[in-house]
Amino acid sequence: MCIASSGVIIEKKGRTAVVDLGGNKIEAEAGLTECEAGDHVLIHAGCIIQKLTKAEADEMEDIMRLIGDME
Repeated sequence: MCIASSGVIIEKKGRTAVVDLGGNKIEAEAGLTECEAGDHVLIHAGCIIQKLTKAEADEMEDIMRLIGDME
């Protein structure tokens, strides 16, 4: 099963962005949405697919934490 992850854009370089995913920094394709450094975003398969509000990002992190606690 594949799921999307939320993170924060640290730096945007053209159509790519460096995104902090819970302390892990990755490069993601940023050409599908309007986004900039500091934005909370949803990433799936290496692509930023949606910009999130801080509240939405926090809610996703809480849900992922709950899922992790179930294992």
